[in-house]
Amino acid sequence: MARTAAILIIGNEILTGKVKDQNVALLAAEFFALGVSLRRVVVCPDEVEVIARDVNELRLTHDFVITTGGVGPTHDDVTIQGVAAAFGRNITRSAEMEERLRAHYKERITEGHLRMADMPEGADLVRNAEVPWPTVAVENVFIFPGVPELLKLKFPVLRDRLRDGAPFATRAVYTLCDEGEIAELLISLVKAHPEVAIGSYIKWRGTDYTTKLTFDGKDSGAVDRAADALIAAIPQEKLVTLKAGSA
Repeated sequence: MARTAAILIIGNEILTGKVKDQNVALLAAEFFALGVSLRRVVVCPDEVEVIARDVNELRLTHDFVITTGGVGPTHDDVTIQGVAAAFGRNITRSAEMEERLRAHYKERITEGHLRMADMPEGADLVRNAEVPWPTVAVENVFIFPGVPELLKLKFPVLRDRLRDGAPFATRAVYTLCDEGEIAELLISLVKAHPEVAIGSYIKWRGTDYTTKLTFDGKDSGAVDRAADALIAAIPQEKLVTLKAGSA
């Protein structure tokens, strides 16, 4: 059984459509490559009580929780307070983070900048040599910025900690079938191969293919058996071989 993860996206700007989230796709791909099963994605507003409630629900039901957003110096950056409330901890100022902030901003430093050194009491700072700004972690909750470029820069520090054995194996089969034609077949395949996650995705008005079937699992042999069973059950004229990069 793969370890599980959840993402909590924090920000009124996401809920109002002012900003388009890019972090879920990035994190989902990272988890898949690490062999971790992403099970839930939750979006919540910049409200301490709501953040605390969602963090508690997710951390108690998943192995890892990633939060994104709400970690800057402004009034609506309340993720740290929400996570602290979830764990029943006080907010303390990290001497290490304060030192880093003072070195970075020098004479421009303000109390607003220094707020970014505040964190839940007892939090860990996860770091490596390549990333100058540590990631704050409280038990199984990891707090990331919402800016995609910063998240992408900081996430690699967690890869070794989150990695769950082998990555997922995956196969894709492209067909000229519509989903109604293969619905019963897919039901039988799901029953016959319970260890494989089978997905069906239509391509609206597709000319190269109409339905893509995916097969994911920890056991590459099981993935191959499920995919090959589908291929054997579909008329050859309905199968499509795509050129690289056309999927």
